Amino acid sequence: MSDGTPADLFFDAAIGLLQRVREEESGAITAAAALLADTVASGGRLFAFGAGHSSLAAQDVVYRAGGLALMNLLTVPGVVGVDVTPATLGSALERVDGLASAVLDTSPLRTGDALVIVSLSGRNALPVEMAQGARARGVKVIGVTSVAYASETTSRHSSGTFLKDHCDIVLDSKITVGDAELTLDTIPAPFAPASTVVTTALMQAVVATTAADLADRGIEPPLLRSGNVDGGHDWNARVMTEYGDRIFYRH
Repeated sequence: MSDGTPADLFFDAAIGLLQRVREEESGAITAAAALLADTVASGGRLFAFGAGHSSLAAQDVVYRAGGLALMNLLTVPGVVGVDVTPATLGSALERVDGLASAVLDTSPLRTGDALVIVSLSGRNALPVEMAQGARARGVKVIGVTSVAYASETTSRHSSGTFLKDHCDIVLDSKITVGDAELTLDTIPAPFAPASTVVTTALMQAVVATTAADLADRGIEPPLLRSGNVDGGHDWNARVMTEYGDRIFYRH
């Protein structure tokens, strides 16, 4: 790392990853958006799930101005972000067999819905079993993960499989194993993770494409507006009333 400041180099790395995703995942983005649009058009509900920092990208598309009102967060106590103490408990829960089944059994997910699962490594029991269990329940699954982990690490699930092996569509974030973009001779470990930047961009790209896909079908996309613009609250009240049976974060 010799040219430019660390900030410059991080921006360069993030921009490079975003460009790769834009070019290499365009087909998968279109397919994922079509799956979500199909779900909306057929009366299904949309859900997003992520554990640890992967939850940030899932949360970013839920109850979001400019986003789809129908996107709901599927929560697992103890793994939503870093909201438990010690924070390592969340990481441990991701490796617990059977937790995903317990969550799915008590969730509103049903046949005909769609679930986006965000997991950088896709190697832990929770995202693998979440995908397996959702599909067994007739739910379409979109995985957002770094495919590199499947060839450079081993699965922590008893099946030996990864999230990517149990999805209808996979979006590859291109993040390198270890999620650190920079190195410096004076720092003993790689640093500067970019997974949140890239994964969040992927999620928003899918949502944007879904909205356009619905509009092309003659369906008004159920979008939310900012409550900080005039008329925003009235707009959102109308959308939430119309789609109230498919919105779960209100209850």
